[in-house]
Amino acid sequence: MGCCESTFLTETHPEKLQTLQTVPPNAAVEPPPPPAVVPEPTAPMDTVSSFSEFSLSDLTAATDNFSPNFIVSESGEKAPNIVYKGRLQNQKWIAVKKFTKVAWPDAKQFVEEASGVGKLRHPRFANLIGYCCDGDERLLVAEYMPNDTLAKHLFHWENQTIEWAMRLRVAFYIAEALEYCTTKGRALYHDLNAYRVLFDEGGDPRLSCFGLMKNSRDGRVTPESVIYSFGTVLLDLLSGKHIPPSHALDMIQGKNIILLMDSHLEGKFSTEDATVVVNLASQCLQYEPRDRPNTEDLVSTLAPLQTKPDVPSHVMLGIKKYEDAPMAPTTPAAPVAPITPQRPLSPMGEACSRMDLTAIHQILVMAHYRDDEVTNELSFQEWTQQIRDMLEARKRGDFAFRDKNFKGAIDCYSQFINVGTMVSPTVFARRSLCYLLCDQPDAALRDAMQAQCVHPDWPTAFYMQSVALAKLDMQEDAVDMLNEAATLEERSQ
Repeated sequence: MGCCESTFLTETHPEKLQTLQTVPPNAAVEPPPPPAVVPEPTAPMDTVSSFSEFSLSDLTAATDNFSPNFIVSESGEKAPNIVYKGRLQNQKWIAVKKFTKVAWPDAKQFVEEASGVGKLRHPRFANLIGYCCDGDERLLVAEYMPNDTLAKHLFHWENQTIEWAMRLRVAFYIAEALEYCTTKGRALYHDLNAYRVLFDEGGDPRLSCFGLMKNSRDGRVTPESVIYSFGTVLLDLLSGKHIPPSHALDMIQGKNIILLMDSHLEGKFSTEDATVVVNLASQCLQYEPRDRPNTEDLVSTLAPLQTKPDVPSHVMLGIKKYEDAPMAPTTPAAPVAPITPQRPLSPMGEACSRMDLTAIHQILVMAHYRDDEVTNELSFQEWTQQIRDMLEARKRGDFAFRDKNFKGAIDCYSQFINVGTMVSPTVFARRSLCYLLCDQPDAALRDAMQAQCVHPDWPTAFYMQSVALAKLDMQEDAVDMLNEAATLEERSQ
């Protein structure tokens, strides 16, 4: 990292330099322990273009007239924020984010904000290299990252999941990026999530610079809320699943670490290191903002966990190192729409994609408890004293559920759940639907997530999450969850 690394150490860990300066000149000095080795970024910082203004004609040509074939991401409904890939005349690849005038009505404010972000340069960022403000057009230009997002590699992988050491590297690099922002007076990062983490030519994780742009529609971002969002990313890395921020702490509190961990890791992780990350995530997700760690704490906690500093990121990701190639269209990104699946669906999947709660109810009634796996071993005494009343509460809940008395079903199922002697994913799924029918999507999502915790590969748990997420207007997450459910159904069949 050269001089950039030295500056970063000086700014964030001055105590290390002070230690060296206080040694007496004639004293016998033991050799200092070797510092934690951090892999070098693949692209040296002197290759990053200086920040400049681009003409609309140049960006139009680079993106083939903003062709849908060059869209690499798309979000939002009232004010779409679309990202295209493109290639300039000098053959340099770029990412172009296109706003509407509604998003940035004040041209001067847009230019000032872009210029501020454009001053930042760090190897942990996909750096902002320019902007265009022409009439009603508002565009940002950044370094292009060709190896997809963390969300793609973590939630929608095809050949292999991200190994444990690489997940720790992602967490550390993003912590470094946030610490750099803080030292430069840019502590507010908007909408930090797995889609904001990109992978460069060598597979190194980088944080998108677009999140540093002040969002005029979101004034709730604070340094402490950024730390909370980082905690949700840690939880994603641990579990391999996208956890909605509002339910992140529910997923981590009181959970056995082994049950929380991504089953696709197949146990290939350090329990000790995982415990450190879980504890850090828990601290980040504290309800009181003042109880959360700062960015320097994130870096100092994650730095000692880097166990494979000499292994290139692209090797750990299981991808080839990106080599420049002639420009070719990509498959157009599907627009965000009410739960549109990527593959044929089962009757349950079809009902969820249509948001047909009546059909979902019929399917759950017919399925009864066939997907439950009861593993509780109870003594005869426990059976007579506890289970009889608990099963009676569940039975009353089943009758109420069948008769569409959904508030009554919630009460009865809650009695069953609160005893805690037996755990039933079906009960959680049924109560989740009851909450949806009573217009309580937050509670519905929580129950669907609990069903997943009990039965990690149960498609119904994911289907119910997709409906709850759609009710909460989290359309992208709803689509992801629907497709995950369909994939699990395929595997089980």
